[in-house]
Amino acid sequence: MARRAAHGPVPERGDRYRPCHEDSRSGGIPDGLLVGLIGFLFAATLLAWAATGLAGLLTHGSWPDGVTFTRTPLALRELATAPQDLPGAWPHTPAAQLSGYGLFWGLFIGKLMVLVVLTVFVLGSVARWRAVRERRREERLYGTAHEAQETHEARGTYETYEPQERYEPREAHQPHEAPTPAEPQPQPQPQPQPQPPSTPSLAKSAPGAPTAPLSLPSPRTPLLVYAPARDRRPTVVQAIQDAEGPALVVTSDPTVWAETKDARAKLGPVLVYDPGHLCDTPARLHWPPTAGCEDPDTAAVRAAALLAPVRPQARIDAAVADTAQTLLQCWLHAAAVDGRPFRQVARWASGASAHESVRLLRTHPKAASGLAGLLESALTGYPERRDVAQELNVRAFSALSSVHIREACTANRSDAAALESFAREGGTLYVVGEPIEDPRTRPGAMPLLTALASHVVEHGRRMAARSSDGRLDPPMTLVLDDVAAVAPLPQLPELLARGQELGLPAIVLLRSREQGRARWQQHLHAPAPGAV
Repeated sequence: MARRAAHGPVPERGDRYRPCHEDSRSGGIPDGLLVGLIGFLFAATLLAWAATGLAGLLTHGSWPDGVTFTRTPLALRELATAPQDLPGAWPHTPAAQLSGYGLFWGLFIGKLMVLVVLTVFVLGSVARWRAVRERRREERLYGTAHEAQETHEARGTYETYEPQERYEPREAHQPHEAPTPAEPQPQPQPQPQPQPPSTPSLAKSAPGAPTAPLSLPSPRTPLLVYAPARDRRPTVVQAIQDAEGPALVVTSDPTVWAETKDARAKLGPVLVYDPGHLCDTPARLHWPPTAGCEDPDTAAVRAAALLAPVRPQARIDAAVADTAQTLLQCWLHAAAVDGRPFRQVARWASGASAHESVRLLRTHPKAASGLAGLLESALTGYPERRDVAQELNVRAFSALSSVHIREACTANRSDAAALESFAREGGTLYVVGEPIEDPRTRPGAMPLLTALASHVVEHGRRMAARSSDGRLDPPMTLVLDDVAAVAPLPQLPELLARGQELGLPAIVLLRSREQGRARWQQHLHAPAPGAV
């Protein structure tokens, strides 16, 4: 590989190395239209020949002389100008052996209708067969079994970790007193956490009673909450209002943005990344996922975040997922160093001009060494694995067919500067998206939301690493509401464990334990205060 790179680009050969100018297709008649037109003319010729012969056979009992398939195109041309002149269309056939034009056209139109019905039936059968095959392949690749949610999870279970002097049940001061029968108290239900301090669970409130917002601990203390959407909103609003420094808010509820944006605007700039246009505002952030991918490590993290919603969880599919991530990492890096828009990455993922990215990584002076060979080996080795990996990338970018989402991926210099500086200025970034429970079949904008949230988290880590004490001060609060269905961050388990050390406290709100376990393949745990 090194010897080939030293001698310049590899000579073009085969379909994988077509000239670059073939990608810019000139205008003309589409191939499908030409094939359809040829097929229609052939079918019309065949029907005219058969209708003429059968009409003569039914009328006179024998096939007319001179009615051959090779002479039928000329006969069709004559019939197009004179539909009633059947003898003129067949000048080499005696007129006495031909039938009347009424019988001929009746047979022709009848057979044409039968042919149309058969064609529609065959096309429908093929389409159904392909749909069934595609669904079975997706079932084998991703699996369709989803565990049912337990009934008690609908009531909402909260995991909170607070100092004992701030939130402590009255029973904790009198552990040996028996409860009074006249005034029953709800019994605290300990959570099965490995940490020494036991944490109470808030039971479901009585019908008709207002749901009180959860008493939050210090912003530096991680929090993990399980509750329905209507019970999570007060907690999310309070967490955003209590954040002293910058904040990253991931939510599926646009009313959270509407209720908190004015208060947060007094502390710093407010940015909204809303590709689906769920919020009622024209000032939406534009962010291309190729931003910063000139660095190969950043491109690798970005590729993992973009593929996180559609990545298969089965171990048998690990090689396919790794191949898809390798392809996407190389494409992101190639597009970033050459200044290409993000839609070019989607074109490469769809298989169009895949050789162009290999050549670009070999010849561009800013391209990282080794990625060209890595991309070529992924494209040429194991064709079946490569095809499935490309399907994963295509599925991750399926939302680019929407105009709003394509616009959200367009580079904007002022938005890039605002995103880079909002953390230093104490601003707030709202990442708002539609909740999707099964993104492996229809991810929507979830890959883009996940990539941006992951980018902000990594940016906060780099800022913490550059600080003198290795942490952000004031901390950047991460309010992640319904994060499993909006932007499933791959770094979430690590954020819950070590985010407090870096000044990135995470407040995570999910629908249920099973939702978190199904997304991150493990039970999420928030450490108790003082454990880190």
